[in-house]
This record gives sequence, C-alpha cells and structure tokens, in this order.
Amino acid sequence: MLRFIARRLLVAGPTLLVVITLAFFMMRAAPGGPFDTERRLPPAVEQNLKARYGLDRPLGEQYLAYLKGVVQGDFGPSLKYPDKSVADILSQNAPVSLRLGLAALVLALATGVSLGILAALRRNGLLDIGAMGLAVLGVCVPTFVTAPLLILLFGSTLQWLPNGGWNGGALPNMILPVIVLALPQAAIISRLTRAGMIEALAAGHVRTARARGLPERAVVLRHALRPALTPLVSYLGPAAAGLLTGSLVVEKIFNLPGLGKFFVISALQRDYTVVMGMIVVYAGLVLFLNLLGDLLLAVVDPRVRLS
Repeated sequence: MLRFIARRLLVAGPTLLVVITLAFFMMRAAPGGPFDTERRLPPAVEQNLKARYGLDRPLGEQYLAYLKGVVQGDFGPSLKYPDKSVADILSQNAPVSLRLGLAALVLALATGVSLGILAALRRNGLLDIGAMGLAVLGVCVPTFVTAPLLILLFGSTLQWLPNGGWNGGALPNMILPVIVLALPQAAIISRLTRAGMIEALAAGHVRTARARGLPERAVVLRHALRPALTPLVSYLGPAAAGLLTGSLVVEKIFNLPGLGKFFVISALQRDYTVVMGMIVVYAGLVLFLNLLGDLLLAVVDPRVRLS
C-alpha cells in the first residue's frame, strides 16, 4: 500500500507544478492588468504599484518568486484589496463553499446510490425506467435553469424558503443551493451505481450466494454492493473537488459569498495572486481527493494495489 501511495504522490507533484505554470503564464498573457481602471492612473503611480508587488521584474523572476512563496505556503497579497492577503480571502470564502459542497455531496451520494441500487434490482421495470429518466433529466438540465425554477416555486410562489443570501449558513438558506448542486451529481451517481450493480449481480460469486439460499438483502449488501461501487469511487474524486470548491452559477444566483463567485470577480479584475491562489488550492484539492479515491478503490478492489 505504501508503494501504491508513493507512486501516486510522485505523479501529483509534477502535475501540480504544470497546473501552476500554465495558470501563471496564461494569467499574465491575458489582456489588461490589476491596475487598469476607467480612470487611468498616472504613469508614476502605476509604476510604483508594480514595483511594490514585483510586477516590474522580468516574468521569469516573477514566476520563480511565486513558486518559492507557494512552497513556503505564502500566496502573497491581493492586488485589489491591499489590506488582505490571499490566505485571508481564501479563509473567509472557503467555509461557505466547503459547507455547501459537503452537504451536496452527502445528499447526492445518498440519493444516487439508493436510486441506482433500486433501479438495478428492478431492471427494465417501471422503477428502473422512472429513476433513469429522472437521472437523464438531472444531467441534461443545467443548474442555471434548475435554480431559478426552484426559487420561483419554493421562494416566490410558496414562500417556504428564502430566495437567496447566506444568513450565516442558516438551514433554510442552504436547502435550495444544496439541492441544485446535488441534483446533477445524484443523477450521474445513480447511473454509475446502476451499471455497476447490474454487472455485479451477474457475477459468479453472487449467483453462488443466491444458489445457497441467502436472502436477497444479504446478497446485495454483502456480495454485490462492494464491487458495484468501483466505478463510483473512481468518479468521486473530481466530483467532490468540484462541489467542495463551489459553483459559480449557484453562488451567483443565490448570492452566496463562496469561492466560485469570488474567483470570477478576481479574474475579471486581473487580481493575479487571488486567482492563482484559488487555482493552486483547487488543483491541490483535486489531487488529494483523487489520491483518496485511489485508496478507497484499492480497498474496494484489491486488484488495484497490484497494478
């Protein structure tokens, strides 16, 4: 197992370096700059600002200085908010996205796995057709359509839930964003679970368990569920990273102060350090969750440890 983890870590390091390098030079290549405003600053003032943040140095030096800071855990100051560092901005906005994403992930797993198992057990029946029809609908309908419809129904018409806002993370304010985030993931998870369960139920050891007279519940939970979850475990890494780091559309529609909304604002303002900090955090989270997914996959399917 340790060799398995070491191989994954050896791949993660260069991958993160490539992501940082591409993001750094792409940000610098984009037109405009952090000090471009409707009223152009005097050349002397703009030059002093660039010197203060090291933007007057050659691009190669800026890149090496940034890598040194990342290694030390320092993402630098924000170029648009002088009184805040990138770490401060991340710490203020990350809890919102993490809380929403974790709740959406739990809901998507519980709903998707349950629907997938039931659909596989009632293959080609009404339950299967209905569940997979809802799954296709969940995948095809984008969140920028689902969110306004739910707001119109439960917020404006029935007035059961607030239309938006964070309100300190109050439960009523979280319900609609969590549902909108979870719906497409639950749809994908249900399809993956159904496909894995159908394949697992046709395996020889499952047929043997049934032939020995074991109850159907025991056959499904003890013998079929574990191998059926193999495709799902592989998918959960990037899916969880996407949910935990926030969704721009959902956070914008519901006016939530999360990472996704702030990422786009910073990109439009050319706040290089904030955008780079969020990219590094997101890439690191994706790599960590993929590693965690690989470890879970090795537990579910011991053959992975030998590959």
